[in-house]
Amino acid sequence: MKKRLHILLQSYPLWVTLTLLLTASAAITWIYHIYIVAIPLTLFALYALFRQIRLHRQYARKVLFLLDAIANDDYSVRFSETDTPEADRLVHRALNRMTQMLGQVKKETAQREKYYELILNCVNTGIIVLNSRGDVYQKNNEALRLLGMEVLTHVAQLTHIDVRLNELLAHCRPGDKLQTTFTNERGTADLSIRVSGITIRDESLRIVALNDINHELDEKEIDSWIRLTRVLTHEIMNSVTPITSLSDTLLTRIEEKDELRQGLQTIHDTGKGLLAFVENYRRFTHIPTPTPTLFYIKGFIGRMVQLARHRFPDTHTDFRIDIRPDDLILYADEHLIAQVMTNLLTNALQALGTQTDGHIHIRAYCDEDEAVVIEVSNNGPAIPPEVAEHIFIPFFTTKGNGSGIGLSISRQIMRLSGGSLTYQPGKETTFVLKFD
Repeated sequence: MKKRLHILLQSYPLWVTLTLLLTASAAITWIYHIYIVAIPLTLFALYALFRQIRLHRQYARKVLFLLDAIANDDYSVRFSETDTPEADRLVHRALNRMTQMLGQVKKETAQREKYYELILNCVNTGIIVLNSRGDVYQKNNEALRLLGMEVLTHVAQLTHIDVRLNELLAHCRPGDKLQTTFTNERGTADLSIRVSGITIRDESLRIVALNDINHELDEKEIDSWIRLTRVLTHEIMNSVTPITSLSDTLLTRIEEKDELRQGLQTIHDTGKGLLAFVENYRRFTHIPTPTPTLFYIKGFIGRMVQLARHRFPDTHTDFRIDIRPDDLILYADEHLIAQVMTNLLTNALQALGTQTDGHIHIRAYCDEDEAVVIEVSNNGPAIPPEVAEHIFIPFFTTKGNGSGIGLSISRQIMRLSGGSLTYQPGKETTFVLKFD
């Protein structure tokens, strides 16, 4: 009985009702001048009001405590639902339920953000979300890779890479379609930039999409050269082959001292030389389909160096090999990659010539994307910028007896192998083979 009475006295609604009744009764007795009753009723009404305020403050403190905990991302707060009055248990149960619901919402939101972040990092397009002040709200790994940065928190940081790129992103507006070229430690990048807008919580944000169009341009350029080469070789061989065949037949019917024979012999020899010349270029369009296998890079590089030394026995070039780790393995067509390495080493040795302090540095490692990278560098004469722009174009050469297809074929092989071959200017002439 005492326990029930205690629970009843702790009930907040009871004290609200009791306060109203006592206040009304006290008012009536004061109106009719029944002071002997009015005074006790007034005192009871004041006490009921005091108890009501006290209970209100008690519950308010609990609610404020809970809100402070939630503001600090602390969802572990729990109020006792046992060993307390029934009225308190009802309040505690409601507060605990609210904490649980908010905690669940917070957890689901975090999981959803993680899910979207994983999706964002899987796309091949760089994404940067900027506000009007240039603060970076979100970015994915592809954006950092394209920009050659590890951390990006404000668009002003792009000034260290390229001032024009910083200005473009700082002043871009939703709907803009831009394009820019810049150079960083990874090489030259051609970026296509598309900007869209969104408003979240009354704040306007810009979503910047970045795409490296270098690869697309290279693909189209190589395809164009292949189609052109096929047409040229086909037409030239169809025209020259009958000439050489006919001249060969006529040579058997004409005496050796005849002046006409000398002319036919010249036509015949020129035709055969032209056919051999065209046949050499046909190799650019008829590279076999790669048959990849696993092989150790260290042993492979060693064999390539020995072959290069054998082809250039008089060279004074020092070969420096750095393979990390020693058991680094590559999955590719070893024979085709050997052709690429042979072309690069031959070009490097020819560039060094008789240079007494010449060296070729070959490095192989895994980059941060776990792609295998092979770098071939030499300290020979630098490639002039106006020449470097054309070194991968078929038939282009600065050598008197060069065919101009070595680097073109090498790049095509790397393309068919799912990788890339690029030139990096610097203190040394460096070609980079990257196997994605």
